[in-house]
Order: sequence, then C-alpha cells, then structure tokens
Amino acid sequence: MAANTSFPNYFIKKLVKALLLLVAVIMVGTIGYELIEERFSFIDSFYMTIITISTVGYKEVHPLSDLGKLFTSGLIISSFGVFAYSVTTITSYIMTGEYRKRFIETKMLNEIKKLKGHVIVCGYGRVGQQTVKDLLIHNQKVLVMEVDEKAIENIKQNKSLFYMQGDSTDEINLEMANITESKAIITTLPSDSDNMFVVLTAKEMCNKTLIISRASNPRNAKKLKIAGAANVIMPDTLGGSHMASLVVNPDVVEFLEHISIQGSAEVNLEEVSFSDMPNELRNLSIKELDARNKLGINIIGFKTSGGEYIINPDPDTRLAPNSKLFVLGTKRQISLLNKVFKIRSEHEKNN
Repeated sequence: MAANTSFPNYFIKKLVKALLLLVAVIMVGTIGYELIEERFSFIDSFYMTIITISTVGYKEVHPLSDLGKLFTSGLIISSFGVFAYSVTTITSYIMTGEYRKRFIETKMLNEIKKLKGHVIVCGYGRVGQQTVKDLLIHNQKVLVMEVDEKAIENIKQNKSLFYMQGDSTDEINLEMANITESKAIITTLPSDSDNMFVVLTAKEMCNKTLIISRASNPRNAKKLKIAGAANVIMPDTLGGSHMASLVVNPDVVEFLEHISIQGSAEVNLEEVSFSDMPNELRNLSIKELDARNKLGINIIGFKTSGGEYIINPDPDTRLAPNSKLFVLGTKRQISLLNKVFKIRSEHEKNN
C-alpha cells in the first residue's frame, strides 16, 4: 500500500485530473448554451453539451442560432481531446485492475488504524525478512513498511502480514502505521543514517514503544542508543562471532542451537514476566515455585526489578514487580507451565 508521496499515487492523480477536466468542459458548455440560446433550459443545455463533446451525432434539441453554431463548433474542437483523454484514463483505470488495487489498499489502511500491540518492521531486506519470519512464529501482529514495490508484492503473498509502501523515515507514514498503539518498532534499513532518523522520529512520537535498530558500523551503535533505541543489533558482527565460535567451541554452539526461542524446536527458552503470573504465585521464591519438580523445567535466568540479569539464580531469589524468569524446557513442558501458572500465550495477549 502506498503512503505519503505514493498515496495517492501518480495514476490516481491522473484520474482525478481527467475527471476535473471533463467536469469543467461540461460546465462551460452548459453555461454557454444557457447564455447564448434563449430557448434552452438547464437540462437542454446540459444534454446538448453531452451529445456535442461525445460526438454521438444526435439532433439538436432546438435549432441553433448562428452564435450557437459557432459556440458548438468551438466546443467540439476544444473538448474532443479532453473527452478522449478522460475516457481513456477511466477505461484504463478499470481494465488494468487499478480500482481493485485501490480498494484493497484502502481496506488495509482501515485495518491498520485498528491495530494495537503490533510490531512495525521498517525494511524488508535480508534482515527484515528473517525478523518478520521469527515474529510470525511467535504469533505477533506484524506491519511491514517498505518503499520498494517489488518487495511489497512479495509481502502481499503472506496473508498474515499487514503492509505499507512508503518511506519509514517520514513521520506521516509512521503515524499512518499507528505507531502510538504499537508495542515495538524494528528498523532494519541498510543505511545507519536512515535507521537513526527512524529511531529519533519514533522516540519523539511514542516514548513507550520499544525501539530496536540495526547498525552496520559499530561506531553508530552508541549513537543509536543515545537517540532512543533500546537495543542495537549488528548482523555482520553477530554472524562473524557465530562462525568463530563454530571453530573454537563447535559442540557448545551446536548445543545452543538446539535451544530455540523460535517455538519450532523441541527445546525452548521462554521468559515469564511477573505481571503474567497469577496473584497466588507472585512474591514467591524460586524454591517455593518448585518448577523443576512440578513441571520438569529449569529456571536458568532471572531479571531483577532494576534490570540486572542473574544467570542460574539462587533458589531463595524472590519474585518482585517488573522482574522476569527465564525458563528452559520442551514444548510440552512450556505448554504445561503456561497452563499451571495460568499464563496467557502471546497469541492470546495480542487478541
């Protein structure tokens, strides 16, 4: 869907121009006949204008005066091109399916206006595509904003995605993406300067939204965080570190790859927020939860209320508001955890 400078696009502007020209010619002709021919009513003048500019060749409603004949001749000459241009444009709009495309885009815009708790992904390149794929696995509502028309055509194939064709550095487009109701915005544009602009704009428009940015140059990572990004990811650095680890600690890397956060592997690493837990389980210690004996899962990490991360937390560590648990288990064990702890799934939270 086109946005900002692309919405309405060139074709729509051309159609509007054709219709305005056609209306202008009809008005000039109708008024002219009323002023020149005393016997012509408004309806007569309008009808005479239509049969004249369309060159259908019907007989005049009343005999024309000499001045009326001259006016008719001038109207035919001046309106012939306008009428042909208008008819061609309108016919092209219908025959090429442009009207259907506009209908679909308008429908998408209306759906986007109703979105809440969605994730906006800016850019649909290699990194953006992988990001979207993983978000969909976690049942997130994803809105992709991409300027390239070919990429938009690929996005349309996935009926689970919302989309906008437009420049994500433009504040108007972010507003159309309903950023104030989003849970996060991820900018994966290839240019660090463009990512910086998106981060600054998003931070100004919605301070509560989680902002995650890609960076190509390590020197820009700090600047992006200062601008408002909560996290900055450098795909090239991550890829290089991963390949180096495969040489130094291949078995460790392979083991970690079996621990998935994508929801598709047998073993999963999940986070459990204090706010997601039922009241009777809040403020308990890890030992009192007894998750290992009851559910078979392992609590391998803890995030304190102050944002500190603790690996392999002590059993006496007590839950508190704004804290989180990081648990490791199979899909069946995680499902049982959600059931026993009465934790809603991501799909339920988003709907």
